[in-house]
Amino acid sequence: MAQVPVQTIPRDPQLFYWILIPITIVMILTGVLRHYATVLMASSPKKLDRKTTREQRSLLHGINVRGNYHALSKASFTARRDTLITAFESGAYLKDPDNRGQPPPNPMTDPNAMEGMMGMMKNQMAMIIPNTLIMSWINAFFSGYVIMKLPFPLTIKFKSMLQAGVATKDMDPRWMSSISWYFLCIFGLQSVFNFLLGSDNAANQMAQQMGGMGPQTAQMFGPGVDPNKQFLAEAENLAVIEHHSVLDGVEQRILEGIKV
Repeated sequence: MAQVPVQTIPRDPQLFYWILIPITIVMILTGVLRHYATVLMASSPKKLDRKTTREQRSLLHGINVRGNYHALSKASFTARRDTLITAFESGAYLKDPDNRGQPPPNPMTDPNAMEGMMGMMKNQMAMIIPNTLIMSWINAFFSGYVIMKLPFPLTIKFKSMLQAGVATKDMDPRWMSSISWYFLCIFGLQSVFNFLLGSDNAANQMAQQMGGMGPQTAQMFGPGVDPNKQFLAEAENLAVIEHHSVLDGVEQRILEGIKV
């Protein structure tokens, strides 16, 4: 069986120094600048009043009881469940009990909601503008260059990802273009940013995109959310739980372990 000849492309070794290294350095410096720009543009969180804090903590209490009921005895869980269901259905923990049944306020007219949306827009602009400028810079100066060959074999499915901007059909998928190196830097510099800026940094774009979705807590108490519906839904979730505890029969299990 004839072996497939190894594909070689004569390249100027200076491409490594004049394309790959500058793109990497620019991406790192851009990430550092994005981190400090995000820190400067971030607004300090406002202190919540007592009623708002009670409303949020009460809902989280119900979620925690539902998620950890197996660590409670049956009597303890029943007491907590009955108390929470009664309070949730009666609206005892609502910040504004008089607004039950009314639609939530329009986020566009809520100053707090507008401030949150402006913060999200600032973070998105801090990510979009540098990416647009760097992409234009690479397309203007480094478009069409093949800069390196990966030392391990790849399937044809990686060709479109690693050879962006190089219109060839017969090139080995291991060859990488300058634009593809830019995309790999976007996804692969997280450890560098963690080393330079710490784990809680704003330079990693993937973390920013995931953070743009918002954590679960922020989504639960975000603008346009009806807390009364959340309490009623959590009361139903607690009511349908069939309790079982990890402590059930623990004495017998310990004795059986000792006998063995």
